Amino acid sequence: MADGSGFKERRVPLSFSQDVKYEIIARRIGKPCCALAACYGAACFGKYFDAQGMVLHTEIPEAARLVQKLYHRVGIEGEIVQKERLGGPISEFSVKDPEQVARMMELFGHTGTEASLRINPAILQCSGCVSAFVSMAFLCSGTMTDPQKEYNLEFLTGRRNLARDFEALIAEHEFCPHRTVRKGANVIYVKASEPLVDLLTFMGAPKAAMQLMELKMVKDVRNKTNRIINCETANLSKMAAANAPVNKAVRYLEEHGDLAGLPEPLRQAAQVRLAQPDASLAQLAPLLDPPVSRSGLSHRFKRLQEIAETLRERREHG
Repeated sequence: MADGSGFKERRVPLSFSQDVKYEIIARRIGKPCCALAACYGAACFGKYFDAQGMVLHTEIPEAARLVQKLYHRVGIEGEIVQKERLGGPISEFSVKDPEQVARMMELFGHTGTEASLRINPAILQCSGCVSAFVSMAFLCSGTMTDPQKEYNLEFLTGRRNLARDFEALIAEHEFCPHRTVRKGANVIYVKASEPLVDLLTFMGAPKAAMQLMELKMVKDVRNKTNRIINCETANLSKMAAANAPVNKAVRYLEEHGDLAGLPEPLRQAAQVRLAQPDASLAQLAPLLDPPVSRSGLSHRFKRLQEIAETLRERREHG
């Protein structure tokens, strides 16, 4: 999300989530109303937003500088400081000067003393405003799981009513959000792949959306292939189980020299089974002369099993 000055600075992303954020940073905001909506999103989803001002913490310095430029564009001046934390350095953007805070509250339509922060719909004048607001919410408080592991994009806030309003806002655009509470934080999340693609595009991250689409296509093809392989494996296992008794019978008859004394139809059936022990009835039936149906061949195999069993019992019991 650029302020119109062609903001291009970028670090190598460490995750898919950061990649989305850098793409958002690079987008342009043309209309003044959309710039204001983006600033409002940073205030709502930053660390603090009340009568004392607003504070935003981010691990991405470019994000803090972008927010500063956008605030300057709408007539609000803020400061950036670098701070050290146990998890690594962060950039803090803040608006604390009383005059600037008063200007900010006036533009956002808030007093800073509200008992509960709610989204002011008057700020969101067009679809571009909603896009800017949502993308800034993600830039300031969002995260996305690597889609190779699972599909999940989240927005986090400590404000319950803000979470409810935000869920309703993105639901209006059919992004299928859900809301929960995790470790005291309100989480608005989207898990379905198609709404995720639409939401990424809406936030100004079409490259990430395309990457997600391509990954989903690969997964779908892989899953379909696995289903086919599993089905074929199961069919082969069933066929092998069905063929085993017949193969055992015809081998017994061959080993004991009994094939020559069989009627021609049964001898033919035994010979094709010996030649192709793993073949199905459908594969073997046309090989007989004359060809027979699968049920006809199955009947002959059952007869061979009966003959082999009868001869075995005679030999074993004298």
